[in-house]
Amino acid sequence: MSNYFLHDSSYVDDGVEIGDGTKIWHFSHILSNSKIGENCSFGQNCVVGPKVKLGNRVKVQNNVSIYEGVEIEDDVFLGPSCVFTNVINPRAFIVRRDEFKQTLLKRGSSIGANATIVCGVTIGEYALIGSGAVVNRDVKPYALMVGVPAKQIGWVGISGDTLVFDDSGIAKDEFASYKLIDGILKVI
Repeated sequence: MSNYFLHDSSYVDDGVEIGDGTKIWHFSHILSNSKIGENCSFGQNCVVGPKVKLGNRVKVQNNVSIYEGVEIEDDVFLGPSCVFTNVINPRAFIVRRDEFKQTLLKRGSSIGANATIVCGVTIGEYALIGSGAVVNRDVKPYALMVGVPAKQIGWVGISGDTLVFDDSGIAKDEFASYKLIDGILKVI
């Protein structure tokens, strides 16, 4: 059994794996067959699963529900009250569990408070989704996305800071140097 913290007001269903050092705070529920990595943090009133996979060092702020069909890689940040969907055309009177769309959040990406991630998209590595944005298509690695629907307005580095390119087309932060190559930001 792993060594994790679970607040007395929270629940973990059968068949769940939780990594060492993870903290699950007030009024949260981890549903069956979900897998949570090491050193993750869940604020209050979070729901995960069923059958959701989270990597290591994922930070989930208050009031976030991560539904079946969502996969989250290492070092992802989920801001307060951000939203995931898993069906494109939900109806209360039609069961569509066999139509869940896969959504993938790649390593190091960040989702701002109250952003909505429509199912079936991939958010690239270290991308930053601004607060309140609605993402309805794939997001490039390191892209800075804002608005409804979300549009790219720039690039961010591993640090999350907006990149500024010099005359030679190079941008830097404390983690790396970057260059745009065929419309894709690359670490050089």
